[in-house]
Amino acid sequence: MLVGVALAAGCIDPKSHAKTAKTEAVPAPPGNRTTPVARYGQLAVRGAELVGASGAPVVLRGQAFGWDNWWPQYYNADVVRWLRDDWCVDVVRPAMGIEPDGAYLSNKAASKERMTTVVDAAIEAGVYVIIDWHAHNLHQAEAVAFFSEMAERYGKQPHVLYEIFNEPEKDETWQQVKDYAAAVIGAIRQHDPDNIVIVGSPEWDQRIDTVAADPLKGQTNVVYSVHFYAGTHGQWLRDRTQAAIAAGTPVFVSESSGAEASGQGKNNYEEWKAWIDFMEKNRVSWLNYSVSDKAGETISVLQPGARASGGWSDAELTESGQYVRKLLRSHCK
Repeated sequence: MLVGVALAAGCIDPKSHAKTAKTEAVPAPPGNRTTPVARYGQLAVRGAELVGASGAPVVLRGQAFGWDNWWPQYYNADVVRWLRDDWCVDVVRPAMGIEPDGAYLSNKAASKERMTTVVDAAIEAGVYVIIDWHAHNLHQAEAVAFFSEMAERYGKQPHVLYEIFNEPEKDETWQQVKDYAAAVIGAIRQHDPDNIVIVGSPEWDQRIDTVAADPLKGQTNVVYSVHFYAGTHGQWLRDRTQAAIAAGTPVFVSESSGAEASGQGKNNYEEWKAWIDFMEKNRVSWLNYSVSDKAGETISVLQPGARASGGWSDAELTESGQYVRKLLRSHCK
């Protein structure tokens, strides 16, 4: 946006979260559902597609967290388990803020604690997790150090993906982003040879055309992010993304929602559905944004004051939250 044992065996304990939410029209996920990581295993990139350990194409669907420095109350294992059990997510994305006051550059210890809390919870829950460097500007030295640490800690876990630059803006060129990505990926690969790396592009991840014309060379298991907000980004960006996929570019929609790119305005459900249909047709993985309770913000999935431990009732969900929960449950496996 513009500015345990049962688990190790691959099954979800239906009693792992005691809270309940109001029943929707879409059936609740089965209590014995196989966890996503048990189902797909080690991810890889083959051509323009994300594949699992079997080599079959994989589409991950999930929910992104809001900025950790502004919504730290939701960065806990209860929320991760609730999103798995009730929202039926395959993947979560903790968004570690970088530049704002109280974010990583000014409080590294607190930021890393919030991030690792969610990553550890996702690994325990058997869902994939994207370590999101939620920056809008280049901070190469800091990113290299951070991702080196994360890769050393989590590189043997198939659950982990690395998103190394959330949204480059207009003042970063694709060449600058490529050079940055090469440095950060190099640091990751010293400890983790195979987990997926997500690379952004200029203009808030809209310039997938520049990526398709001049992708990173000599890298494996890299995908490129496209971000959309259906109230702002329409057919023109789908056409651009389709052309990139046709050219062999692996695309991953790591952030999206139904309103405007500002997070405000009404949800454009027609365009939102067009995007969902597009991603499903092209087998593109996607996450909605965000787990936050900002008053008056359309894309926040929670009402102000919603419980910090999950277990949310319909009354605690915004219109967007209710829509996305139902959508994710409709794809439950």
